[in-house]
Amino acid sequence: MEQEILNEQELPEEGALNNGAAEPEANGVAAAEETNNATAEVENAVENETAAEADEESAEEADGEAADMADFDGEKQVESEDYSKFERPELLTKLNQLINNHPVETIVVAVEEIKSAFYKKYHADCQAAREKFVEQGGAPESFKFADEHQESTFKELYSQFREKKNAYNQKLDSERAENLKKKLEIIEEIKKLVNTEESINKTFQDFRDLQQRWKDVGPVAQSELKHLWDSYNLAVEQFYDYIKINKELRDLDLKENLKAKIALCEKAEALILEDSVVKAFRALQELHDKWRELGPVPNDQREDVWERFKAATTIINKKHQEFFEKQKDLQVQNLAQKTALCERVEEIINSAIDKPKDWEEKSNDIVKIQEIWRTIGYAPKKENSKIYQRFKNDCDLFFAKKREFYKDIKASQKSNMQQKIELCEKAEQLQDSTDWKKTTDILISLQKQWKEVGQIPRKQSEPLWKRFREACDHFFTAKAAHFSSIDEGEAANLNLKLEIIERVKNFVKSDDNTDNLNRLMEIQKEWANVGHVPLNKKDEVQKAFRDAINAQFESLKLEASERERTNFKAKVETWANSQAKGKIYSERNKIVQKMRELENEITLYENNMGFFSKSANSEALIRDINRKIDKAKNYLQELQEKLRILSETE
Repeated sequence: MEQEILNEQELPEEGALNNGAAEPEANGVAAAEETNNATAEVENAVENETAAEADEESAEEADGEAADMADFDGEKQVESEDYSKFERPELLTKLNQLINNHPVETIVVAVEEIKSAFYKKYHADCQAAREKFVEQGGAPESFKFADEHQESTFKELYSQFREKKNAYNQKLDSERAENLKKKLEIIEEIKKLVNTEESINKTFQDFRDLQQRWKDVGPVAQSELKHLWDSYNLAVEQFYDYIKINKELRDLDLKENLKAKIALCEKAEALILEDSVVKAFRALQELHDKWRELGPVPNDQREDVWERFKAATTIINKKHQEFFEKQKDLQVQNLAQKTALCERVEEIINSAIDKPKDWEEKSNDIVKIQEIWRTIGYAPKKENSKIYQRFKNDCDLFFAKKREFYKDIKASQKSNMQQKIELCEKAEQLQDSTDWKKTTDILISLQKQWKEVGQIPRKQSEPLWKRFREACDHFFTAKAAHFSSIDEGEAANLNLKLEIIERVKNFVKSDDNTDNLNRLMEIQKEWANVGHVPLNKKDEVQKAFRDAINAQFESLKLEASERERTNFKAKVETWANSQAKGKIYSERNKIVQKMRELENEITLYENNMGFFSKSANSEALIRDINRKIDKAKNYLQELQEKLRILSETE
């Protein structure tokens, strides 16, 4: 998955529970005297050994229900501290000190407590940093915890600890094998004492020495323990039968054993009040080991002391059993919750997600599910790794699909971004244009194209949109300002033209037509010099002026040609004053074209005259042709005059 969900740790293996305490009684003797009362002493010894055998049978029954202890349970641990108050760097320092300054067998509990405290703080700090990162707009899958190096440091130190621990275990296995060999040799030596020919005192002292050597030899493998003790007790019983130990020495030995076992009972009873069930259980195993090493007790108190020790053992074991039963029930519930979370992630994976917004929403859902996962404890040991791997694989698959989705759209986003850059450039090229109509149409088209282009990377989206919008706004702001000023000017121009129309209508003629004509032409020039009027009034005022001016021209009784020349000259001057050069140029081309047509027509008529003059009865036809030639020449003169007016205007 995008980030490590949690550091799965397995619960410590539940130790097998003792329902009873083993009591193989290693019988001991200080010394023995050869005496005539040997028969009585032997009888007493046999009686005590018979009781010991009964104890051993109870111990064997209890041993059948006991389980192996962890390799380090019997080792004295360094003093524990409240590691929940330590910061992560302090925990790393403490872990390093423990590994380098203490034997590995004495720091097992402390190291595991440091591990638990470190990961609780690490995951809490990591989650807080992730939430802050997402709140600031970061994508969850892009988050990287700044203190990841601390976890790497911890793993390196913990790896060192495990290496030392494994080396210690290997050493311990070797030592236990050697201890087994030594204890088997001691048993063989005890067996040989039965056949010795030395004095009883010397033989008994040798037996005591062998017992001490037995106690001095370290532990052996749990699997060998019962058989070893059976062999040892058998050899001891045979020895007692042989030497017929002195009853007084035997009683003293039994009393010392009783005193030691009562002390063990008191310690076991004190463990009932221990808050830590696991700690009490481990300490009880140590007491059972010591109980085994002690010999038998007086027969009349054997049952009582054993029942007392067994009762304390039963209470502690019951609490231990209940503790782990509750853990098992809780773990089953945890498994059900984690399975439901896996199914929820798988449901999200199988849903149709085809939009970036949907991917982000589902990513947030996955992150929330991961947060819930971290709050759930361990599942049963057999299922814990499986359910964790299932959840991890599901999350990894989701984020892999998300990366593939964004990989696919990245190429299209790149193409889209290039299209939008080109639209920005086109808009920027047009932003200073004063061709208002054409540019407006083009920019509106560009805006439509912008909407049709797909998404682009988020970081470039806002800057590009701002760039495009600024170019469009620049043009439309200038256009609005332009037409705002035009609207005000057009209103003023409308008033001026209305005044001119009234002046034309109220024109007062003099007796001099030339003067009248000149004044009317000046009014036409004045009209032409006035700018544009509102579009909705243009045709109306133009028609009103033309009707008024034509009426005045007609009242002057001018010849048609003169009136035509005057009107044409006024029109050309209007074009010139309004800077409509294109119209002047177009009019010139029309006149030139028409003049060429007339010249060709005149030439054609004149050529035809030669044919008609030779024909009889052609006078009427000739007169008609002459009339057409004259008319064409007159029209040609009018066109030449217009061409002259155009030339003068230019």
